[in-house]
Parts: sequence; structure tokens; C-alpha cells
Amino acid sequence: INMNFTTWMLVLFCGLTLAQDDVNETETLSSFPEMSILLQELGAVKAKLEAVETKLKETENQVLVLNEKASTKVVFSAEIGGNAAIGPFSTSKTLIYARVLANLGNAYNQHTGIFVAPVRGMYYFSFFYHAGGGHPVGLNLMKNNQVVVRSAEHQSSNDWNDNGGNAAFVELQQGDHVYVQLDANQHVWGSGYSTTFSGFLLHQV
Repeated sequence: INMNFTTWMLVLFCGLTLAQDDVNETETLSSFPEMSILLQELGAVKAKLEAVETKLKETENQVLVLNEKASTKVVFSAEIGGNAAIGPFSTSKTLIYARVLANLGNAYNQHTGIFVAPVRGMYYFSFFYHAGGGHPVGLNLMKNNQVVVRSAEHQSSNDWNDNGGNAAFVELQQGDHVYVQLDANQHVWGSGYSTTFSGFLLHQV
């Protein structure tokens, strides 16, 4: 019985204390309306600061992404090399431009003749050739086994030298392949530094 009485007295005392605190707080706020307004304004300022902090973090992440994109440099140019005609072959063939003039970013492979896009973006490619007029010429700029643009020259007995080429802007996904393909039964000349393949990244998308 004594235990129960003591417990009830403690509960009653705590309840009276909490009630008194609530009354005091209510009386304080009602006695000082400016304080109530100030507390509301401070709460609003805190919410705005939290929103600004979140926005700053988002902006910082966007800047980091833009800086990463701006730092990606991709430029290459290569010449086919050799001192004789390349082709004709019985089937179409990927031309290998073995003499590298520039290869910033190492996206062009001089052993396969294939450019592999390191990032998604808009690229510019060009190719030029020199050939003897006594044989036909047919070159294709290829993207993943699809023709992008083409340059060709008919065989002529009166024209001993042919020069040509083409170029295109190409949007690539990371990992896409770009190369120059020589048509079957066609040829180009491998010397004179005039048969080239070049490209560069304009910007990432």
C-alpha cells in the first residue's frame, strides 16, 4: 500500500510540474507576442537556409560534371603509309592508317584502323585519298557497320591521278566504332601522305 501511495504521489507531482511548465510557456508567449513572431521567422529562415544548402550541393555536382566533360579531349589523325597501292581486294576491307600523326585520348587504334568513342558526344570525321586513275576507288566512312558518307571515283584511262574524300558530323554513343572501309575490287595509294583519316570530339552530349 505504501508503495502504491508513493508511486501515485510521484506521478501527481510530475503531472503538476509539466502542467505548470506548459502554462508558463503559454503565458510567456502570450505576454511577449514579438517573441512568438520571432520564433516563427527564425523557423522560416532555417527552412530557407536548408533549401539553399540543397541547391548549392546540386549546383556543385553540376559543375563537377561540366568540368569533367570539358576536360575530355579526343583528337586523332593518321596516314595510311606504305609506298604502293592498297588493294584491290576480293572483299571490302577496313583500311589501317598505321602512321599516327596525333592521337590525343588514344581512341584510335593504329593496328586495326578503328576509332572507338570514349564518351557519348558529337564528333567530326574526315577522310581523304589519292589513287591512280586507272583503277576505281570506293571508300566509306562507317559507323558500326553502317555507311555514314561515301567517296568514289570511276576508272578512267585518261586520268592518271584521282584525289577525293568526304567528312561528316556524327553523334556517337560510348563504345561506337568508326572506320574507313575500302570497297571490294577498289584501291587507294599508300604513299605521299595524302590518304588520311582524322576526327575529333566537338562536345559531349
